[in-house]
Amino acid sequence: MNVSSSRALPVAAAALTGTVALYMALVAFGNITDFGTNQQFVRHVLAMDTTFKDDDLMWRAVESTALQDAAYVAIIVWETVTALVLVAATVLWAKALRHRAGHRAARRLGTAGLLMVLLLFGAGFIGVGGEWFAMWQSEDWNGLDAATRVVTLAGLVLIVTHLPGAQAEEKPR
Repeated sequence: MNVSSSRALPVAAAALTGTVALYMALVAFGNITDFGTNQQFVRHVLAMDTTFKDDDLMWRAVESTALQDAAYVAIIVWETVTALVLVAATVLWAKALRHRAGHRAARRLGTAGLLMVLLLFGAGFIGVGGEWFAMWQSEDWNGLDAATRVVTLAGLVLIVTHLPGAQAEEKPR
């Protein structure tokens, strides 16, 4: 595949968006087909039952399994919708590369999907899970490293997608 320098960044944006789409699809698929594994993770994080049990923090714990499970289902729905958005963005990138048109639509949809990833893993897992529910205190149920990796990947893809060279010239109509 011969990629000119003016097309290298759009190709990179397409490939990287596809990578995150694949990752999110696998995460959603895994949580749907192996519901119980991460269900336990979410339950323990929300219950704060493996934290330092500081009285000043424990009032934040969510002990209702119904609420814990509702949160987990909401996470899975968010992951699934995110995967679908990113898959659609990848398809748009592929079409834009083939036709040398449509980069803006691919970039917009990809940006929306990547922001969904950043909101889930950054605000949700790092912010809410890590800080509000003190997940960082748990030796057994600490997902901060994994969430940080995903935030880093999605953030880098977002940057590549918005680099000036990724906004390839579209052929005139």
